[in-house]
Amino acid sequence: MEKMTLQDSNQPNNSPLLNSEADSQRTLYPYVTGTSVIALKYKDGILMAADMGGSYGSTLRYKCVERIKPIGKHSLLGASGELSDFQELLRYLDELILYDNMWDDGNSLGPKEVHNYLTRVMYNRRNKFNPLWNSLVLGGVKNGHKYLGMVSMIGVNFEDNHVATGFGNHLARPILRDEWHENLSFEDGVKLLEKCMRVLLYRDRSAVNKLQIAKITEEGFTISQPYSLKTFWGFSAFQNPTVGAEGSW
Repeated sequence: MEKMTLQDSNQPNNSPLLNSEADSQRTLYPYVTGTSVIALKYKDGILMAADMGGSYGSTLRYKCVERIKPIGKHSLLGASGELSDFQELLRYLDELILYDNMWDDGNSLGPKEVHNYLTRVMYNRRNKFNPLWNSLVLGGVKNGHKYLGMVSMIGVNFEDNHVATGFGNHLARPILRDEWHENLSFEDGVKLLEKCMRVLLYRDRSAVNKLQIAKITEEGFTISQPYSLKTFWGFSAFQNPTVGAEGSW
């Protein structure tokens, strides 16, 4: 009878069952995340705003993260959530735009097509229990038609005149509902976005006072250099926030 020998402990174990966890490439938890993205339609196109903070848990670790990117000729994409998953999505979109350009038929993907593609990607990954941990805002202009939509990490999506992700969905949307109108000028649109971003800066611990505003029209897109908002921290509620709060520390 052949003698059974123990495997040398120094030899690598190639069992797929034992190595499956080590080889996993999926995002199990969001680690470095970005907060709200806000976008709206204005008279000539789309405006989008996002700050440049990247939080490692509850620590504001990075303050120079760009979360608004151009997609093809007609679209802008803004993302909240896990930044590595956002980078993965950008790789998907680079392949999509490259494949579209290879046809060389004089046509190019518009914002509606890109938004539909993103909804399918997010829903597909959710069904595989391997979601991309992002909320996305997609806006653009093609053939004079303005388009603005969002999609969540599980594929929930809609189109609207103004959208927001994260805390912006709770704090900025009421402001947008009150003050947005269809003939909003570029200057008024920027002021409205800055007002929303200032409220988020006051109330969202993950927000930083360093933001970018991007616009896209029929002529193309522009993404501003990072800049800071003027703020005022002398409000009495900021000086002693627990006054009158029963049961607070």
